[in-house]
Amino acid sequence: MATPIGRSHEPQAPSPALLIDRRRYAIDDLQRARGRSLIADCQIQLAKTGACLLPAFLTDAATARMAEEARAVAHLANHERSRGTAYLTAPDPTFPEKHPRRHLMTSSVRAVAYDLVPCGSAVRDLYEWDGLLDFIARVVGYHRIYRYADPLGALNIAVMSADDHLLWHFDQTDFVISILLQGSESGGAFEYVPFIRDADNPNYDRIARLFGGDRSEVIKLDLQPGMFVFFQGRNSIHRVTPVRGCVDRLIALLGYDTKPGTMSSDDLKMSRYGRAR
Repeated sequence: MATPIGRSHEPQAPSPALLIDRRRYAIDDLQRARGRSLIADCQIQLAKTGACLLPAFLTDAATARMAEEARAVAHLANHERSRGTAYLTAPDPTFPEKHPRRHLMTSSVRAVAYDLVPCGSAVRDLYEWDGLLDFIARVVGYHRIYRYADPLGALNIAVMSADDHLLWHFDQTDFVISILLQGSESGGAFEYVPFIRDADNPNYDRIARLFGGDRSEVIKLDLQPGMFVFFQGRNSIHRVTPVRGCVDRLIALLGYDTKPGTMSSDDLKMSRYGRAR
């Protein structure tokens, strides 16, 4: 019997939607009431706290698979040790000596570049799925968003071993998407101060108090494996505390922008991945 036009003998790959707990999150039904409610809840969280946490977004099986796949490529991560300011720039000598613009801190983290995350791996399938792209666009309020075009920076797996940490900093993008795949034995806490600055007020005094040890405004997020996190880090300063123990902290970082064709600079790629191509 002839094969009907439009059909194929090749088996269809399972939808990345199956990686998500769809009983809890109507990721593939955003037009209906449950999907609209999910989007509204995410938007409310972001507006209130600058962060949106979706616990157990991945199924247990998907979380275990992604963690195993991440451990398999962790040895490929480039190790970056650096010193810098919260503004991801060099200290500005036009400011006074103890000003936040001159306050130097250290970071130590390893990053697996996008081109080293195997095709067919669960985290890559999820990142490249248009359904997830549509969901994120609706939450952040854009008609359309785009995956990073950067072949190294579009999707990363951050690998943090004992004593690795990230300095207090502001992001240079409006939002960041992350999924914790494996937590460390201890340490590795994500801490932030929501909306500590805005476009009209850099709030250097509040930032200086934070750097001086004032933790009255600090929020620590209780991240769990399989949790999906939207974070608005342009105006909310944040860091990751030093990792402790023998278990690596593994987290997937998914890159998006409101414009197509976004690429990282060669200098940034060299510092983060040890190569520009």
